[in-house]
Amino acid sequence: MKLPRLQKKSTLDKDLNKFVRLERATAETGQRIVKIGLGILFLVAVWVIAIIGYYDITLFPVTENAAFIVAACIIGGYMALNIGANDVANNVGPAVGSKALTLIGALLIAAVFEAAGAIIAGGDVVATIKDGIINPALMPDADTFIRAMLAALLAAALWLNLATYIGAPVSTTHAIVGGVMGAGIAATGLGAVNWPTVTKIAASWVISPVMGGVIAAAFLAFIKFAIYRTEDMIAAARRWVPVLVAIMAAAFAMYLVTKGLKKLWQPGVWLVAGIGGGAFVAFYAAVKPMVAHASVRMEKRRKAVSTLFTIPLVCSAALLSFAHGANDVANAVGPLAAIVDAVSSGGVSHKVGVPFWVMLVGALGISAGLILFGPRLIRMVGEQITKLDRARAFCVALSAAITVIIASAMGLPVSSTHIAVGGVFGVGFLREYIARAQRRAKERARIAAAAGANPGVVAGAGAAGNPGHKAPLAWEAQRTKLYKIRDRKLVRRRHLMTIVAAWVVTVPLAAGLAALLFFIFNAFNAAYTY
Repeated sequence: MKLPRLQKKSTLDKDLNKFVRLERATAETGQRIVKIGLGILFLVAVWVIAIIGYYDITLFPVTENAAFIVAACIIGGYMALNIGANDVANNVGPAVGSKALTLIGALLIAAVFEAAGAIIAGGDVVATIKDGIINPALMPDADTFIRAMLAALLAAALWLNLATYIGAPVSTTHAIVGGVMGAGIAATGLGAVNWPTVTKIAASWVISPVMGGVIAAAFLAFIKFAIYRTEDMIAAARRWVPVLVAIMAAAFAMYLVTKGLKKLWQPGVWLVAGIGGGAFVAFYAAVKPMVAHASVRMEKRRKAVSTLFTIPLVCSAALLSFAHGANDVANAVGPLAAIVDAVSSGGVSHKVGVPFWVMLVGALGISAGLILFGPRLIRMVGEQITKLDRARAFCVALSAAITVIIASAMGLPVSSTHIAVGGVFGVGFLREYIARAQRRAKERARIAAAAGANPGVVAGAGAAGNPGHKAPLAWEAQRTKLYKIRDRKLVRRRHLMTIVAAWVVTVPLAAGLAALLFFIFNAFNAAYTY
């Protein structure tokens, strides 16, 4: 028996492929230049908004401190662009990868709901020192605090830009936390850092992706064994899909109340549970007849059944984007609002009001960054880690909501980015495990069948003086190797290594870069003052 061989490509085919790749690279380069130009135009618009906003707030002519506000607004706009380019991919990537949404549709939905979440539920008051990382009372004066916040904001934005370039979805919250920590240490020393909070954040590097991956894999395993591997797949779908959609509805109802709307409304634990229970009952009653109707003429195939998850998947992308906009806009406008307050009041506050124009900069920046630079990471999360159908993408979205709820109840600081990416890897590794188990079962069945038909072939394989069985043994070894190579492709390890490395270095790298920028700003300030 001969091993399968790949047909060799002709020289002409290779040359044509080279030309196609060259044309594609040229087009991508041109598009990249246009996108960078549009991003610069956005920052120019932010500069104009900063000047107008400064006059509107202070009601007196621009002083020398206006340069801080203008610089902070431009850096904040740059940070918002990078948040949109990097972080939003986790919300819509699975929906795009599963073909539940087109890339353009996902960009439009995410841009609208990100901006809506930032403006409606972003809150009018934010903490100036993110998550209590440093003690603002130790800052010697307002000018030092302003330079520290500028350094933190710029360091986080630069790291996010680099992470997006190398194709690594990272936590924007961790980036700004690292920036604030590094700038705070440079300004006041190690004693300014709240190390227990930093330790919790470091723990979340492991907790977030593992929890998200386990939950996503558990739901996918349930779908496979409770629906796909039953004798009547359609009947099983009618029974369980409404339950799964109702669980998602309950999870997202609690997720939005606890995370998306927390700056507007903070209900108690029992009220949150009641909201989740009410959502479960209401959606189960609404979805059950819809699924029954949709499955009347449905083929008994996995691909057909997975289409039942399309609408819940689209809704989850919108709701995740809304909650993300409401929460992560603070990563861009928090330090910006702190700088505006410090310049206006001449002091340092624990909490400051956020002018509407500042919130608008963050909201529009996130949406603009998503549309201009987000597609690359959206494709990477949705398509390049592992193959996602709509059921798998549904499990990833569901795990994101459930993990955040569990972590919040336990008081653990988790990253939505880490959860979503961990969920994608979780379903991918479950696919690998099931594929390998199925291959082993088939091989055992084949060997048992061969042994029953011709016991000497199996029993005598490899025995001395039995050269007739060397060829089957060689074939088995090489075929096993081919199967292992095929199985590895279910999850691309190189993406796993890149992403994990980026997660680990986010806080220390942002901290080191912020400290360096703070010293540079101090040097410029000293030279200018002199």
